[in-house]
Amino acid sequence: MINRILIVGLGSIGKRHLRLVRQLLPAADIRVLRNTHATIVPEYASGYFYGMEEAIAFAPQIAIVANPAPFHIQAAHALANIGAHLLIEKPLSSSLSGISELIKVCRGRNTILFTGYNLRFLSSLQAFKNLLVEGIVGNQLSVRCEVGQYLPSWRPSIDYRQSVSARQDLGGGVLLELSHELDYLRWIFGEVSWVRATLSKQSELEINVEDTAHLILGFDQKLDGKKLIGQVNLDFIRHDSVRKCTVIGDLGSLRWNGLNGQVAMYEAGTKGWKELLSHPHQSDDSYIEELRCFTECVLANKLPPITGEDGLAVLKIIEAARKSSQLDGKMIEVSKIS
Repeated sequence: MINRILIVGLGSIGKRHLRLVRQLLPAADIRVLRNTHATIVPEYASGYFYGMEEAIAFAPQIAIVANPAPFHIQAAHALANIGAHLLIEKPLSSSLSGISELIKVCRGRNTILFTGYNLRFLSSLQAFKNLLVEGIVGNQLSVRCEVGQYLPSWRPSIDYRQSVSARQDLGGGVLLELSHELDYLRWIFGEVSWVRATLSKQSELEINVEDTAHLILGFDQKLDGKKLIGQVNLDFIRHDSVRKCTVIGDLGSLRWNGLNGQVAMYEAGTKGWKELLSHPHQSDDSYIEELRCFTECVLANKLPPITGEDGLAVLKIIEAARKSSQLDGKMIEVSKIS
């Protein structure tokens, strides 16, 4: 039984996890580790702590690390050392520092280290992946992926200038905040071997991070001796919100729309897109499935589908993109990032 749970951080994502964990495990003792003092126990929580020593004394069986990315690894190390199973919100961190050591600790303690890329739990994205594996577009020739939303409208209840997304010291910027795309591309198409990138702040938004990123990815996957190439565009500036991925093949194109859960096909020789499936989702759906998967992995002591190594691989792509942009778009081999 899982009956002692710790939520680290009580920002928007921490509050979501707290609410959904209470829904999933209604009888559990759920505590929150927060960094600001308050006199009221947060809704859905059984209590709260202000220091890691108190949290460790609580001896949580599982911990969900949902504070800002630059502070993930410090908290995770402390909890891993007492044998807590970890779900760390994406991205795993804001840098590579300490991640390999954390993975080693979790292996040594035989505990779960789950990276929280919840989009993998969308049924529409799973169906998109399965259709590609079945060969619906034939030879895959090109991948084009984009996600964008105007930052001030992303979380309208808070001042965007103070949000995690807007601040470098909290791990903001499109590369880290929208790294879901890099994770699911790896999941579907395999490892990325090289990156070319341009990162910039294009808008007048009052932020100190990049609001736009354009990446070209070379995958290890080879087709007739040629590597699959992907294009990824990430931004905080567009008012017409979008999240989609299109795969172009010699039998046609397959498109996933992450906003409405639609998968559509443009078959070679036809003159229009045909909807293959539509799985609309609510904002909580992928998170509750992620939490259910995490707890099942803990109870069954089995490897999670999204590991610490997966989170590390995404951060290496991000580091390669940063380095490439600094070098005016030079090709950077991901394997040389350490």
